[in-house]
Amino acid sequence: MRPLLLLLLAGGRRYSAGGRFVPPGEPCSRCECTARGPACARAPCPALPPACIHVSRYPAACCPRCERVGCEHRGRVYGLGQRFQPSECEQCTCDPDGIARCLVADCAPPPCVNAVYEKGRCCPTCQDGPNCYADRSRTRVIPAGEAVWVEPCTQCRCHDGQDAGYWEGNRVAQCERLRNCPPLDRHNS
Repeated sequence: MRPLLLLLLAGGRRYSAGGRFVPPGEPCSRCECTARGPACARAPCPALPPACIHVSRYPAACCPRCERVGCEHRGRVYGLGQRFQPSECEQCTCDPDGIARCLVADCAPPPCVNAVYEKGRCCPTCQDGPNCYADRSRTRVIPAGEAVWVEPCTQCRCHDGQDAGYWEGNRVAQCERLRNCPPLDRHNS
């Protein structure tokens, strides 16, 4: 018995069973002539690179096209392998997979209660030197290492600022009330 030979007309051309063709007006389809008629599927597209950050789709092209590779970080684009510093505290690299990987500085707590951030510096600094609050009300700041009278019979001393480990959590001065100090008579003023 002879195999069945099927002829199919597509766009004015004849195809036999097993013949492959692109239908007219459908450049993204790939078809094969079968005993049941044409079997069509969308043309496979090559994978885009993982670092593709700009993809274009053209009407005459079946597959999207990568126009640019790199990393996008906070709205800015960086080239593969590029190192950049988006802020004073970050160092980043655009990796080959298109991901920006950043290291962020870990600042030690400053030895003062009124630290400021300066432009161009990552960690805060103590412009007035090491200090702490005189009491829990946090209204008066006193310099480190100095004894200060906060009331007639109460003297407070802030840490000296030399031992950063000591300062952590010691934002309030150590205060002592003098012994044998007469209480304030607030009624005879």
